[in-house]
Amino acid sequence: MNITKENIDALNAVVKVEISAADYQEKVATILLDYRKKADIPGFRKGQVPMGMVKKQYGKSIMIDEVNKLLQESLNKFLTEEKLDILGNPLPRMQDDFDWDKEDYSFEFELGLAPEFDVKLDAKKKITQYNIIADKELLGKEVENIQKRYGKIIAKDTVEEGVNITGTFVNEEKEIEKKSTIELASIKGKANQKKFVGKKVGDVVELKTKGLFDDDHKLMGAIGVDHDAIHGLDITVTFTIEEVNVTELAEVNQELFDKVFGPDVVKSEEELVAKIKEDA
Repeated sequence: MNITKENIDALNAVVKVEISAADYQEKVATILLDYRKKADIPGFRKGQVPMGMVKKQYGKSIMIDEVNKLLQESLNKFLTEEKLDILGNPLPRMQDDFDWDKEDYSFEFELGLAPEFDVKLDAKKKITQYNIIADKELLGKEVENIQKRYGKIIAKDTVEEGVNITGTFVNEEKEIEKKSTIELASIKGKANQKKFVGKKVGDVVELKTKGLFDDDHKLMGAIGVDHDAIHGLDITVTFTIEEVNVTELAEVNQELFDKVFGPDVVKSEEELVAKIKEDA
């Protein structure tokens, strides 16, 4: 793996993360082996399913999940070690030629850098400093996000609540053909969600882009339309379902603590919550 930073100007920079097959293949192989032991497929005894069949059914989704985890971990570690004072979150750059069928990947993120300036204040004037404390709801959500990030991907036959769906958005008139993975829960409106529930791999869902997500930027990433064209976009797209899976939350235990913060930095769920609170 290789991570580099290029400063564009005083307020902007680009971080490039290059991930090779050697960075994730061992982990993927371990997970596939575990899947093989547990797979229950008609015609085969449990634990005797051919590895080729397991790879064909689960290999790609597991690989994508592991690459994304590795990408997030390495990017966060880089930003922390470099002590970069950034505004907001890193923004991924769109890549029209990106291909998950390759073995080596390159990702780019745009960073907004906090400007450096001095403020001279009159010592006679009082200033109120607010101490912001993360509440229980925020802390609980962040613990769940960590469990999801390090959880297992399980393939499903049918779309149901809580799943992630991979498929391709198409609109010929606007020349849209974009493969994306979306959370069913991120789809806005019960009517739109009902269009997915019960569908299987290969089924096609017809959707209106207007109001499909809470945020136009989510729509922009999902269908691959640029920023200028996305606002107010009201067209019909089809979505062909290619994969359905759900994330089994990782157990809150020492193994998870070590993965997130390093060996023995956190040793209990109480310390985990305290660490999240400190960071927040």
